Amino acid sequence: MPLSEQEQRLLDEMERHLLHNDADVVTAPSGDRALSYRNLVYGALLLLAGVGGLVAGVILSGVWGIVVGVVGFAAMLAGVMVAVTPVRRTSAAEPRERSAPKRQESASFMDRMNDRWDRRQDGH
Repeated sequence: MPLSEQEQRLLDEMERHLLHNDADVVTAPSGDRALSYRNLVYGALLLLAGVGGLVAGVILSGVWGIVVGVVGFAAMLAGVMVAVTPVRRTSAAEPRERSAPKRQESASFMDRMNDRWDRRQDGH
């Protein structure tokens, strides 16, 4: 189904704006989440403990060596997950907005996209 003139014009405008501000899109912060220094340290320590457990599992023989090796690997995996998991930033200065009430579903897709575009341009 071909686009109407208004839809095509809006799409072209969005593409131009995206190309013009591409660096802003790439370097934009990912909302209210950031890596925590504390989690990085804890994750690194857990990773090192897991490596130690894995080495100990290789040195030990028998069933205990396998168990220690698996636990060491699990500790390494958990350490990486702890290190790279972002935490929520807390800012007392800005109260969080509640999600907007749902609109009618009768609005067309392009009307909703136009509304979202206008809100972004207004900085909301």
